[in-house]
Order: sequence, then C-alpha cells, then structure tokens
Amino acid sequence: MTGSTSTVLVVDDEPAIHRFLTPALAANDYAVESVETGAAALRAIAARAPDIVVLDLGLPDMDGKEVIRRARAFSDVPIVVLSARDREAEKIEALDLGADDFVNKPFGVGELMARLRAALRHRRQRRGEPAVVQAGDIEIDIARHRVTKAGAEVHLTAREFDLLALLARHVGMVLTHRQILTAVWGPAHANDTQYLRVYIRQLRQKLGGGDAEHIRTESGVGYRLEAATER
Repeated sequence: MTGSTSTVLVVDDEPAIHRFLTPALAANDYAVESVETGAAALRAIAARAPDIVVLDLGLPDMDGKEVIRRARAFSDVPIVVLSARDREAEKIEALDLGADDFVNKPFGVGELMARLRAALRHRRQRRGEPAVVQAGDIEIDIARHRVTKAGAEVHLTAREFDLLALLARHVGMVLTHRQILTAVWGPAHANDTQYLRVYIRQLRQKLGGGDAEHIRTESGVGYRLEAATER
C-alpha cells in the first residue's frame, strides 16, 4: 500500500494490459487512469498531473520515447517504462531522455509495485532531499559527507562519496552509465564506462557484504542503490 492514494496514468494500447493492471494497481491503493496513445498521455499529464506514469514504448501514434521527451519539457512526473523491448539501447535511451525506471514485459506485479514506490520516493526526495539514506546496514549521511556500515565509519575518497551520494539521491532507481559519469566526472567523461566500473568495484569493496547487496548492476545500462529507505 502506498499510504495515501496516488494517481497512476497507464499508457498502453493493449487492452489486456489495462484489464490486468487496473485491478492490481487499485489493490495497491492507486487511482488509475488509462489511455492508449501518446497524444492522450501528454494531454493527461498536462491537464491532470498524475502522480506517476506507466508508459509502453510501442504506441500507435508515436514512440514512447517521444512521449518522454515531450513530457520532460513541462513535467517532472515520474515515468516508469513498461515495455517488451528489452534491448539495452532502448533502455538507455529511455532513461537518458528522462524516464525514471524500466520494467520488461512480461513482468511480475510485485516488481512493478516496488519500482513505482521507488519512483514516487525519488520524487519526494527531489522536493525535500533527506539528510540520511539507509541501505541495509549502510548509512549515508549526505549532509555531513559521512558513511557508516553497522555503525563503523567507512572512509571514502571525495570522488567515491560523490558517486555513492548520487546513487543514494536516486535510491531504488537505475542510473545509466552516461548519467552517472556526467554528474560525477563531467560531460567530457560521459563515455568512460570502464573508469566507472573501477570506482563501483572500489565502493563495493569498502562497503562489503558482497558486490550486489547494496549496489546493483543493470547489465549494459547502469547501476542502482537497492534495498534502501530514507528518513
């Protein structure tokens, strides 16, 4: 349950998806609005300001990535892409255009609900960033530039902290290699993925607990900080 009713706009031209998703979302305390085209989605986002959008890429009137591009010109509404397109290039382009997350069809309801909660949580962070983010036994104090694991301080370089803090600010959300490299190292390093892998490996070693317990790899796409809550 989301705690209070949030409105989700489902954009998909498959009636079966709407028949399946509408009761599933309602059972998780969402109010659901459904449309079948990109143009209708853009009108709904502009006129009714839903709390979150679930967007298919294969729409009859325009590509879903174009919907993302146009929506980002006037709205910061969280957008979770739900699509049968599973090529890495499609995911990366959608995320770089401003999608918050990407779920492949076929999908599990539990996974989709978790991604929706994370996207809504991220939106709240943008409006009032938490001072501390918790990921398992890792505590990231963004304001004080301090990281602890099970209460013991973890010593990070300035760049390692910047990288971890970026992931923490987008906790539960996948960030592409390009997004991370541009934010932490600058546009000139946007394609230095091997450089990023080195820093991710260093962070994982310092945080301990296995390489995937906290920082998850989205193969070919990027990384996310997982299993986290914020306060």
